[in-house]
Amino acid sequence: MAKKLAIIASKGTLDSAYPPFLLASTAIALGFEVKIFFTFYGLQLLNKELNLKVSPLGNPAMPMPVTIPSIIQIIPGLEWFATWMMKRKLKQKGVASLEELRDICIETGVELIACQMTVDLFDFKNEDFIEGISRGGAATFLEFAGDADVTLYI
Repeated sequence: MAKKLAIIASKGTLDSAYPPFLLASTAIALGFEVKIFFTFYGLQLLNKELNLKVSPLGNPAMPMPVTIPSIIQIIPGLEWFATWMMKRKLKQKGVASLEELRDICIETGVELIACQMTVDLFDFKNEDFIEGISRGGAATFLEFAGDADVTLYI
């Protein structure tokens, strides 16, 4: 019987988008059964059009070229700059795009589950999302997560 990995993706920023897809694609390659439950802002990761940003505000671990005091982090354009820096670094290092990682997850059998309550809460429509996802509530996901060997909240 295959090991199981359950992931809850609750954040919709560029830097928070990579871990669920990287961990899921690696686990499925290692023979795990994998499901990711996308809830609240994590649901953004299932949109057809990804327009994710990195926020330096409240992210003290983010390496910046110079130390930037918290008050300066609210300056207009700094979020754009942080996002540009992250995308540039990912490309330079040859890291797959989020779209590629999502496709790999779907093609290899990772189940991507959109939280039905969040879909309803934010008035999403079917056409907003990529193909190949399913919908379910917390109870449905918890059935799987309750038997999982590893459960992660990201």
